[in-house]
Amino acid sequence: MQRILFQGDSITDWYRDYKDGITLGRGFVSYVAQKLQDQEVEVLNRGISGNTTLDMAKRFDVDGLALKPDLLTIMIGINDTWQAFLNQKITPASEFKQIYRDVLLQVKQETTAKLILMEPFLLPFPEDRKAWREDLDPKIHVVRELALEFDALLIPLDGLMNAAGIKYGFTKLIVDGVHPTDFGHHLLADIWLDAVYKNGYLQL
Repeated sequence: MQRILFQGDSITDWYRDYKDGITLGRGFVSYVAQKLQDQEVEVLNRGISGNTTLDMAKRFDVDGLALKPDLLTIMIGINDTWQAFLNQKITPASEFKQIYRDVLLQVKQETTAKLILMEPFLLPFPEDRKAWREDLDPKIHVVRELALEFDALLIPLDGLMNAAGIKYGFTKLIVDGVHPTDFGHHLLADIWLDAVYKNGYLQL
């Protein structure tokens, strides 16, 4: 039985029950699990709404390492940017990198998990979200650098989601530039599944 762990913020969380360790929420993680139900896998969700990268790092012993995943997916970072604009709490890209890198070092040192890093993403809707790019783009580049350093599978979500927004319309995918609609969550699940199958992380 292969254990697949998803870690992140509200996009991963998406209304899961924190008191029940096996519930998956109502978002893309649950849709991934539905499509893997005929495989010998166990899917776990430990995303927490509102988490920054530092928040995730502080709980990673319990919500990451202790679960001994075989496949670990992390999507984190958008709240670091959100806090910069909401509360003027700025996390420089260098600090973001150090926190994220420390988490990945723990994974490499204490588990045998394969890593999948999903870029944080931002769509240009509403209009003021465009200003967030100045803070988010360097963090996206950090995720790419870390994927290379730690031999992780990178899922380039920012470009993929923006391309889908152009194709389908941004409001079909997203409600506020960050949080997906149900259609957006289904798309995220399909993107994740396509990446893991094409790269041999799971077998059809």
